[in-house]
Amino acid sequence: MLCNFIWYELLGFAGSILLAISLIMNSINKLRLYSLIGALVFSVYGFAIGVPLVGLLNAFIVCVDIYYLIKIHSANAAFKAIEVQASDPYLNYFIQYHIKDIKAFFPGFDDSVLTDEDGKKNLLVFLLLKDAAVAGVLIGVKNNHILYVHLDYVTIEYRDLGSGEFFYKTNVKSLKEKGIQQIISKTEDKAHIKYLKKMGFDLQPNSRKVYVKNIST
Repeated sequence: MLCNFIWYELLGFAGSILLAISLIMNSINKLRLYSLIGALVFSVYGFAIGVPLVGLLNAFIVCVDIYYLIKIHSANAAFKAIEVQASDPYLNYFIQYHIKDIKAFFPGFDDSVLTDEDGKKNLLVFLLLKDAAVAGVLIGVKNNHILYVHLDYVTIEYRDLGSGEFFYKTNVKSLKEKGIQQIISKTEDKAHIKYLKKMGFDLQPNSRKVYVKNIST
């Protein structure tokens, strides 16, 4: 009896911990995932101790989390890139609001790149949307057939939902239509390097921080 009691209590404790962890997740995906696992464990705990109401309630939470996880990753919830002007008020507000986090990943970023009053910089600026919510921003300067990326930032809530896959793979056709054949990004941040390599970038020969992705084919 003592062993069974301890086992049940540990199971309930584990479920509670997982549910608590889900509440402090910044990522929507991780929040739902931890909530699902925690509710599943707690559901088993409820049935195991003979309280079916607890088991059924948490089984319902499991179903809700599964539904939203499918919705998050479904085609209907795909990212969308909207090209905006460098002077767009919301764009500038978004950058200033997230500037501290932006600087953590892009310490060399200078928002003066958005100053293009004479239009000679050939700026390309995109807001990345997920379910109509602004998830990130990409800023680049087009020079001939090359896009030099100055900022490729996504808020923490959406970083594990495939924003890079969308822009650099799914939506790459829109860049080709603008005559872009190559994308160049500079970084020495290990996490960003890992991300760029995953997106198909390769380190440029004789360089320590320049990564190149060819999209001409």
